[in-house]
Amino acid sequence: MVAKSNGVKAKKHLGQHFLDDTSVAERIAGSILTDHPKACILEIGPGTGALTRPLIQRFGSQVLALDIDSESVAFLQQQDWLPEGSVRHRDFLRMPLSDLETPGPLVVAGNFPYNISSQILFKFLDWKDRGTELVGMFQKEVAERVCAAHGSKTYGILSVLIQVYYEAEYLFTVPPHVFNPPPKVNSGVLRLRRRSEWPEDVTYTDLKRLTKAAFNQRRKTLRNSLRAGGFAIDGIDEATLKLRPEQLSPENFVNLTRQLPAQ
Repeated sequence: MVAKSNGVKAKKHLGQHFLDDTSVAERIAGSILTDHPKACILEIGPGTGALTRPLIQRFGSQVLALDIDSESVAFLQQQDWLPEGSVRHRDFLRMPLSDLETPGPLVVAGNFPYNISSQILFKFLDWKDRGTELVGMFQKEVAERVCAAHGSKTYGILSVLIQVYYEAEYLFTVPPHVFNPPPKVNSGVLRLRRRSEWPEDVTYTDLKRLTKAAFNQRRKTLRNSLRAGGFAIDGIDEATLKLRPEQLSPENFVNLTRQLPAQ
């Protein structure tokens, strides 16, 4: 299927649905709050450039767009509104942070491919020391899951890990008809802003391992899921061990990580 406005083929195998609505793209770009003059605005999966253009208009040479699709990169490199060197043929999920030449804070933006959206969020968490903000479009259910409060059925691993380090805000819903080709579901735009403080005495590796073990068997109590995950639980109080993972807040998970022996 070919987008009428640009001639770039929409590749469903890449999980990409090209945004075809200027007002939505401008609203996403306008939702970025950073005003740091040396921030790197890293766009993931620019596709046909619908979001890239308003990002360039607002942030200029601070924008760097990465796309794994060589056809999209070739198309964008032909556009006279795109500064030279602003788009690269790279796989964000395989890219080391050291490849970013700019020393300032990192802001990630994009209309993210549905099939790798969770991987993008985990990668962003790996870069949390530099990643100060993320504004992007996800499948609506994924965006809602990230913002979910404990006790919710959609609350899970990403909810916990992101909310420990970032303020998560669901901004607005985007209907299918603004994409080419239209997806079968609604999309949601999410904003993450790094917290000014986070628990320095708990490593991200330990917190992630614990959270994954708890939610890998989310219908079981923590006693069973943590034992199955290889954790020594002798020092954990009975009341906590009787809970299921969705009953623990992000702060509870941090405190529980503190109580468990280092792995």
